[in-house]
Amino acid sequence: MSVLTALARVEAVRAGRAQRIAAVRHCHLSTRPLMMIPLRMAGEAAAPVAIMIGTAADDATLLIVPQPRDRILQLRFAAELADVLLPHLESYFDATETMGKEDDTWQRCLDAPQLWTPNPGGITLLRRLGRKLRFLRADSPTPAPDIVPLLGRWLTWFADRAEHPGSDALLAMTTVLSDHWVSGQSTLEDGNLAALLGWIDPPAGLTGAQAAARAEDPLISPPAGPATDPGYDNEELAHLITAYSDAEDETAAELAYERLERSLRGQLQPTWQLLWRGIELLRSLPEGASVPKRWEKNRGEFSRFAAGIAEGVPQARRDVAVTAVRRLLEREQALSALEAQRAYDDPMVMAERRLVGEAFRGVVIDADPTRLGGDGKRPMPRPLLRVRTDDLFNPDIDERLFSVDRRNQEGKVLAVEEGVIVLELSKDMGRKNTPAPGSVPEIGDEVCFARFADEYQPPPKLPPREETPWTHGGPPPVWEPTADDAREEWS
Repeated sequence: MSVLTALARVEAVRAGRAQRIAAVRHCHLSTRPLMMIPLRMAGEAAAPVAIMIGTAADDATLLIVPQPRDRILQLRFAAELADVLLPHLESYFDATETMGKEDDTWQRCLDAPQLWTPNPGGITLLRRLGRKLRFLRADSPTPAPDIVPLLGRWLTWFADRAEHPGSDALLAMTTVLSDHWVSGQSTLEDGNLAALLGWIDPPAGLTGAQAAARAEDPLISPPAGPATDPGYDNEELAHLITAYSDAEDETAAELAYERLERSLRGQLQPTWQLLWRGIELLRSLPEGASVPKRWEKNRGEFSRFAAGIAEGVPQARRDVAVTAVRRLLEREQALSALEAQRAYDDPMVMAERRLVGEAFRGVVIDADPTRLGGDGKRPMPRPLLRVRTDDLFNPDIDERLFSVDRRNQEGKVLAVEEGVIVLELSKDMGRKNTPAPGSVPEIGDEVCFARFADEYQPPPKLPPREETPWTHGGPPPVWEPTADDAREEWS
């Protein structure tokens, strides 16, 4: 937790309401987000009992497993979920644009789906469900229709993207809200969606603390999953499941099913409304400048996976050495880029970076816009700026800094005086010896420079799979799915 975030948390306690820590919204919001509230019984790792899913606040589809330990009913539930989720994903396939060059083109979808869960636990449950389903086959002891392993592959892809910094394909509402607001409670308590929203947008007449206290009551605000409340399990859910299992005829089973469905809907409906309330709060924030750029990458990843889904080979259980290293490096680069983009888009985020000495903001007190320089034979524009700042920023001589206001411009530190930094500017000033109008800050302008930038980073050079060094296990054998892949300790 940064100093400014800690200060905002203290202010939230004093004011009785959550405080903004972001001036803009740092995530993409789909025009038709798909909400998913997966629910499992307390104590069960990956045995779903229900899921509420839909794209509108007034149109929620509830799917249930009347006996979560019955494998046949689990597969039936998975097929029903596939019938809802897969058509939604496929609806994005038709509208595409051509990307690449003439001899190497590919189709990118004009939009991509966006899934939401109440909290990170919901993403974990979807990941485990995807891993369990994607290896099922029609010729297994418990045959599964083709749409079930296909559902597993898509759930696995979305869960993988949820771990990729900057990806907005599958999001947890508590995580996104916590990126934009700070409540007066602990980070652990922020994991309760009802309590967090109570701090951000308390009902009339209540403080954030009072609204959060009400949200702790499972009778008023049932848990947002993925686990049910143990009290509800023991006092109601277990008896309803037993009634279904012990039904003596079809009529009794239908009645027990209806009672179970009604009970589970009552548990999930409050969270369903909270999810859409969270979307409304996020829509009230202006979108960050870098969000569309990140969403373009997400559309590309979705399009590539959709194009390869026809191959029918599920993702491997575990990455081989080269794939694991590539995945790790890609996520490290994506995290670095995301942190830079958030700071460049948002003065509140940049303030935290300035506080720790990673950037500074100041006023230009002297400028020489016509100065020429450069290492080559042809003189190039190298304007000089003297910037006065009150920030605690101690750069090194010749250190390269990046302009926050002019994204492609750089400044080299020539001298550091008391409260004054002398910079030599380069890039983004036009191609003539005289800088283009407006490309060089003038005396009195406020400027911001940082030690970090969202620079292009070339993909890592790694050996091909067949040349994996012996230190990493040597060349891995060709992986082929087997029936044992679908067996997990927690399944």
